[in-house]
Amino acid sequence: MNAPRPITIVGGGLAGLTLGIALRQKAVPVTIWEAGYYPRHRVCGEFICGRGRFTLAALGLNETLCRADAREAMTASFFAHRSTSPVWPLPEPALCLSRLALDATLANQFRSLGGDLREGNRWQDSTRREGVVQATGRRAQTKPEGWRWFGVKAHARNVELTADLEVHLAANGYVGLCRLTGGMVNVCGLFRRRGDEAALPQRTEMLRGAPNSALRERLARASFLTDSICTVGGLELRPQRARDTGECRIGDALTMIPPFTGNGMSMAFESAELAVEPLEHWSRGRSSWLEARQSIASRCDKAFGRRLAWANWLHKIMFIGPLQPAIARWLPGFNWSWNFLFSHTR
Repeated sequence: MNAPRPITIVGGGLAGLTLGIALRQKAVPVTIWEAGYYPRHRVCGEFICGRGRFTLAALGLNETLCRADAREAMTASFFAHRSTSPVWPLPEPALCLSRLALDATLANQFRSLGGDLREGNRWQDSTRREGVVQATGRRAQTKPEGWRWFGVKAHARNVELTADLEVHLAANGYVGLCRLTGGMVNVCGLFRRRGDEAALPQRTEMLRGAPNSALRERLARASFLTDSICTVGGLELRPQRARDTGECRIGDALTMIPPFTGNGMSMAFESAELAVEPLEHWSRGRSSWLEARQSIASRCDKAFGRRLAWANWLHKIMFIGPLQPAIARWLPGFNWSWNFLFSHTR
């Protein structure tokens, strides 16, 4: 019997590390190329909900993440201007864990399974080669309707929340706050601006919200951890079909879902799980690379198509200023609408 052919994964984020772990569990040789180092902070809501939790369970990672101080989130509330929703139970428990801990935990797990993780090394070859999976993060952004999207994240202490997750809506952005362990709160915002606007304000000032807003009051006493503050720009939030890429892509390299759904991390885990079987078949000579790539694309399009369409529609609604107070006050309060939208974007 021939030895399995090796898989190369370009990018050691959530999708790349999860795929590497799953393939190593099946004894497939894997090398991950990662330009950065672990541990590190990344712009991220640090909130895992939806089907991604089933992927973690299938890979046997739930217990590992619990040892890394993951905590469950059970409730959510929404704010817009001075409008506030009631505290509402999440349809399913979510998992909150710092990316500082999560990435490092997954990297250690991959190494413990015999994977070759090359930190501080940027892939220089083509990502269209056979056996190469692109998991390098977001796609380059165009400027839909003249807007540029960017994210800001920081950890803070001295923040009291009314729910495990709070979402604060504003004119040109929204900020999510979720409880982590040790009294820490993750503060992560998505913002938009036009190219001709003035220079951005200080990053933590953006996260604090507008004067007299509920967010500003919530973070009045917040103490931000300097080393956790990070920014990412050029976010491309328009959905993309996997079959249109011409490469084998997973995670954000394939497509991003608007962050307010809480499913970005989940889709990274899921896309990795969907890619495992086709890649194992190629590695063991049971299929061609074209068949493997097309199978992965078809699986991802089927799994994510409806979610991306609903999330894209909701994302546009979130930025209609006159509707924001109604969204914050009434949407979570109706059990049918809350569960309907959750089920269609999870």
